Amino acid sequence: MLSERELVEGCRNGERACQKALYDRFCKKMMVVCLRYSKSTMEAEDMLQEGFVRVFQGLKGFRHDAKLETWMTRIMVNTALNHHRKKLYLYPMVDIEDLDLLQHEISLSGVQFSQLIEMVQGLPQGCQVVFNLFAIEGYSHKEIAGMLGISEGTSKSQYARARMLLMNRLRNEGMYKPYGEAQV
Repeated sequence: MLSERELVEGCRNGERACQKALYDRFCKKMMVVCLRYSKSTMEAEDMLQEGFVRVFQGLKGFRHDAKLETWMTRIMVNTALNHHRKKLYLYPMVDIEDLDLLQHEISLSGVQFSQLIEMVQGLPQGCQVVFNLFAIEGYSHKEIAGMLGISEGTSKSQYARARMLLMNRLRNEGMYKPYGEAQV
């Protein structure tokens, strides 16, 4: 198996075998990233394809300051965000000032990954994007606001709304268990 440096150098030199090896090594992980930001598998596949085009174009500037996977994940997230920016006017984000932020932690034991992805995909577009950026990618609300061109308060309210919608769905499907409580 080639090292990351060998893969990158091979791709920079236009070696098809290295390009295929890089794609094969990371496509499943990057598909998971794209699925979190999409409403369907087909939409995620489009994001993945566009993201890999950007990865291959950007490898010339990759300096090995970070892990290759981390760098690629950031490209996939940015690709997904660009995809959503094109349609944000269809899904306006509303700043809900008086929304109670949920204080409950939940246990997701027994929830399969595919169920969780489906639940996240079922969120309204604005909630889905903010939830992924904050809860999964680890961006701050200030960073999210800058990335999406929204206020910090809108980011916070969209995240709170996403959590509320996810907890309601978990509760309705009998999978919600407040942290620390025994499952009945």
